Amino acid sequence: MANACLQLSGFLVSCLGWLGIVIATATNDWVNMCKYGLNTCKKMDELGAKGPWADCVISTGLYHCVSLTQILDLPAYIQTTRALMITGSILGLPAVGMILMSMPCINLGQEPQSSKNKRTILGGVLILIVALCGMVSTVWFPIGSHQEHGLMSFGFSLYTGWDNNRFYYSKQGGAPPAAPSTNHAKSAHV
Repeated sequence: MANACLQLSGFLVSCLGWLGIVIATATNDWVNMCKYGLNTCKKMDELGAKGPWADCVISTGLYHCVSLTQILDLPAYIQTTRALMITGSILGLPAVGMILMSMPCINLGQEPQSSKNKRTILGGVLILIVALCGMVSTVWFPIGSHQEHGLMSFGFSLYTGWDNNRFYYSKQGGAPPAAPSTNHAKSAHV
């Protein structure tokens, strides 16, 4: 019974991970960018969002996207992210199917246990490849965007639990970070 519960929970986690990769592949909110200083962007309520498929402008009542259609003109990190995420999305379906068919509650005729074990291993390897594709692309894309743009934070598609008011500065521009206060009694960071 414990083994069946462990396999069921592994199957559910695999399905959720694959579903997360499919959703992240389809959305365009991977990184949020600010062309001006952080205070200016907050006052204007205007941010840019970038994903593997489009560059968007987000403002009050406005969400306008421009598709990235010129494949050969795109930077390598966008092309790599697209390839890895599509590969992960496509490989996820047979992986989830193999894991589902190897569950102890499902029997395919008079199939021997050894063939079910081989299917389990193959499905697990495919899920690991899907996870690796997702991890590499979700790390590679923000690093590439960070090299191009001034002020940047992670978008909803990458890390939903992270604070979206946290911006990171690149070498190319943007407002420099404020100097830390030497008077700790008056500092808001204490």
